[in-house]
Amino acid sequence: MKNKRFTVKILIDIGMTICLLLLMPYSLLSETAHEWIGMVMLLLFILHHILNHKWLTSISKGKYNAFRITQTVLVIMMFILMMGSMISGILLSNYIFKWIKISGTYMTARQIHMFCAYWGLVVMSLHLGFHWNIVVAMAGRLWEHPSVIRTWAARSVATTIAGYGLYAFYRRQIGDYLIMRMHFVFYDYEKGIFPFLLDYLAVMILIAFIGYYSGVFLKKTGKGKRKGSY
Repeated sequence: MKNKRFTVKILIDIGMTICLLLLMPYSLLSETAHEWIGMVMLLLFILHHILNHKWLTSISKGKYNAFRITQTVLVIMMFILMMGSMISGILLSNYIFKWIKISGTYMTARQIHMFCAYWGLVVMSLHLGFHWNIVVAMAGRLWEHPSVIRTWAARSVATTIAGYGLYAFYRRQIGDYLIMRMHFVFYDYEKGIFPFLLDYLAVMILIAFIGYYSGVFLKKTGKGKRKGSY
């Protein structure tokens, strides 16, 4: 039963990651598809929190170290950004919620939606990185014996993709969107959606890469403090 529950959690997390990636191209897919993918994302987000209700109920219990504080802050930020994205998306809807229109809110809702979308990309990718040790452990179970060569090969691939992600971050001007220096996303319709998705996937891997090693550092720092104060 526990294994099935864990599998469902992993599948939901994968689904949310795919939805997040597919939400970024917006008009490269179509506005209708964007809205329906957003609805799927909301459903998966709700299911994610239902399945992780034990973590939510224990948020006020136990001691907090640097890793747990950072993890909790990321979860709270992700919740706020998701709600901001969903509410602003409903106000901007031209299809599913087209009957909901509040006069004078379009530009504000549009800016909030863009802000939440790009920061949601960053925060969710960091969150994934903080939990990447689970994926590493699962991958390790596929082989009977550990391998130094396999470990370093995986690290080399991840580092290479993260390096390209840094280039894609700059090329796609994602930093400008994060600080709202640019209020409109420019799409290259001639190149199509796949180069766009690959670049954004590389950016997500870059941020998850940073999140993973930041989590490793925070865990080691916490252990060091406990040993020193014992």
